[in-house]
Amino acid sequence: MERVPILKIGDILLVSIQVDMSDQTAVQLQEDLAERIVATGCHGVIIDITALDIVDSFVGRMLSTIASISKVLDAETVVVGMRPAVAITLVELGLSLNGIRTALNVERGMELIAAAHADELAFDDEPDTETTALS
Repeated sequence: MERVPILKIGDILLVSIQVDMSDQTAVQLQEDLAERIVATGCHGVIIDITALDIVDSFVGRMLSTIASISKVLDAETVVVGMRPAVAITLVELGLSLNGIRTALNVERGMELIAAAHADELAFDDEPDTETTALS
């Protein structure tokens, strides 16, 4: 069975899908990615699908599932490298890819994750108005 590589770049895990996704490969990727998010504490996952010429409903559901797992583990997911034909197919299949942000390339995906994480940190640093009023 082929495994999809997961690379750590700073606070982001980069998944580059270069193989056809069988059921077994997809399940293994979900497990591997969840373990890596927990082990590294990364707050972002970029899934690069540049090498995929076609995406069917199975791959679309797999991407949504990965995004949901990542979100539960406190990591934002961005899919990058989507070809126009892939985007058209996803829309025609009615797959909305809930919970997944998209970007044209890895660099832009990293910027989206950094901005989302910065917003989250700023929100966490805001004083609780109820606690402040009671002090």
